[in-house]
Amino acid sequence: MLIRLNGRIAIRLAIAAAAALSMAACAKKAPPPVAGPPPAVTQPQAPPQQPVAPPPAVSQSILPGSQQDFIVNVGDRVYFDTDQYSIRADASPVLDAQAGWLRRYPGVTVRIEGNADERGTREYNLALAARRANSVRDFLVAQGVTSDRISTISYGKEQPIDAGTGEEAWQRNRNARTSILSGAQ
Repeated sequence: MLIRLNGRIAIRLAIAAAAALSMAACAKKAPPPVAGPPPAVTQPQAPPQQPVAPPPAVSQSILPGSQQDFIVNVGDRVYFDTDQYSIRADASPVLDAQAGWLRRYPGVTVRIEGNADERGTREYNLALAARRANSVRDFLVAQGVTSDRISTISYGKEQPIDAGTGEEAWQRNRNARTSILSGAQ
């Protein structure tokens, strides 16, 4: 038994020694550098490049009277308090700007889309959102926009702009959006 154990140990030692020798043979050192100037590297010279004209600038301006003009420069949405349809103080400047824009572009027709948050029954939210849309419509008409250019629709809680739950989402979903139907450039 002792001889057999020693035979296994001897074989393992021989394998380990052979592996060490083969690794030592592979690890040759690089020859020392030769003194003198480094070899010259020649690369073909590219012809001088002509200056390239920059591409024409893309117009970033918004076309006056367009739907984008209305959304970006005026604002298309106002918000309401919980269970309320009266125009808030912070909504008045937006609606004043909407009325001014609509008076400036008399060929534009709009639809006021009333919305509510997810709380409450479907019927209650449809009625509340309708009252919100009508409040915005009445405000615009009082500012000189003819009523035949404005339609209203109630989406209730069916088309939230924020699918989350909680007060922040509910605040965003209690709104009326003025959507341009026709006449914008």
